[in-house]
Amino acid sequence: MSLAIVYSRGSQGIHAPLVTVEVHISNGLPSLSIVGLPETAVKESKDRVRGALLNSRLEFPTRRITVNLAPADLPKEGGRFDLPIAIGILAASGQITSLELENLEFVGELSLGGQLRVVKGVLPISMQTKYAGRSLLLPRDNQTEAALVNGASIISADHLLELCAHLNGQQKITATAPTAPISNYEAPLDFRDVHGQYQAKRALEIAATGMHNLLMIGPPGTGKSMLASRLPGILPPLTDDQALESAAVASVADYPIDPSKWRTPAFRSPHHSASAAALVGGGSNPKPGEISLAHNGTLFLDELAEFDRKVLEVLREPMETGQITISRATQQATYPARFQLVAALNPCFCGYLGDPSGRCHCTSDQIQRYRNRISGPLLDRIDMHIEVPRMSHEILRHGAPEGEENSEQIRKRVITARNRAMERCGRSNALLTAPKVKKYCQLNDAGHNLIEQAMNKFGLSHRAYHRILKVSRTIADLANSETIELNHVSEAIGYRKWDRKI
Repeated sequence: MSLAIVYSRGSQGIHAPLVTVEVHISNGLPSLSIVGLPETAVKESKDRVRGALLNSRLEFPTRRITVNLAPADLPKEGGRFDLPIAIGILAASGQITSLELENLEFVGELSLGGQLRVVKGVLPISMQTKYAGRSLLLPRDNQTEAALVNGASIISADHLLELCAHLNGQQKITATAPTAPISNYEAPLDFRDVHGQYQAKRALEIAATGMHNLLMIGPPGTGKSMLASRLPGILPPLTDDQALESAAVASVADYPIDPSKWRTPAFRSPHHSASAAALVGGGSNPKPGEISLAHNGTLFLDELAEFDRKVLEVLREPMETGQITISRATQQATYPARFQLVAALNPCFCGYLGDPSGRCHCTSDQIQRYRNRISGPLLDRIDMHIEVPRMSHEILRHGAPEGEENSEQIRKRVITARNRAMERCGRSNALLTAPKVKKYCQLNDAGHNLIEQAMNKFGLSHRAYHRILKVSRTIADLANSETIELNHVSEAIGYRKWDRKI
């Protein structure tokens, strides 16, 4: 036959839309043209495919070859289409049988010698291929990642000739069994190492339970970064769907996927010199940024006031919606970005405002300019603000008299309380919508009076009001209480310290 149809997958955010590779061989001057909005790397595949076929002792037809990548309005990029184009040419020229091609999908880059080279973004491809009911043929180096999708049919090879022998029935390749990810990962950092800071530990426990955003304010060296780095050790494990979604983002960004951390929430800590594109993603072909890589996990911003203000402002929308849409002239990509923000900053320029040593000499104007680096709307979206003071030398030396709690003890309480919230409303308390807040975060008269006084005294917004209710609900869950009591509301209001200093 002179026409062959081969299926492959493109890239559009964390999605892998179907790309139909149509190869037609006709009479005319020898040539190979590729149409269907190919980018530079795809246009160059003609030379890689020609070299791979000839060096593999296969025939490259000396006729007019036209390759159409459909749909034509979807940009095609990367070397992933080398293998489907080569298979299409071989099928159209009768060198391999085309009877099974409708049940197969191909992705892979070819070397000039015919070896199959690794491509990025294989996990979303494997997911979509499974849903389509087809088998995926790809390079062997991509096999482990693709096999993480339960129920996927994966056939891998090192060389083009192996796939040809498989398709012609000469030497069948056994499909790879799905890889069961290891989920017993233990965090190497433990809360037991942190002496003192009991209020900060309590706040982190509440934040982990309800997935609340948290801001820590304190002088340098009081343990803010140390506390934040231990947060993953007390977070509940991801569900299989959450783990797969987070791994898909990492796959598209070309980050290695560690099966030992399959269900461990991500922890991303970009430097304060990071640009807006580094945080939210960008580029001519939009790639995920730090907020998407922290999806279902934690984004830790140390030295928050040192970030450019415009960079911080881009976080406001994804903090509300849980996703980020990056638009460019030729295409648009939407990435998930449901992250928990944990930030740390000093109380002033020198960092020692309020320190008992009296080392701070910042003027009131300097302090106000420093705090104005964090906008009110961004601060309003952070559920909890706590102070992390300097600990005494006695606590640093000996710790708590009864010993410090380890992460496993805290984690058990967090999981129990989080499960209580999931059974009640199907989501973490921080993700409650306005109607669900009204339904599940009801207060008695005393609680209403207390929160009303706080709003009038500190000028809190309606958003802050809802966030106080959500934190109160989480505190009640940790206390195994069906109702939100006055002490729960009082504690939640106590975690809005920064509102009182603006």
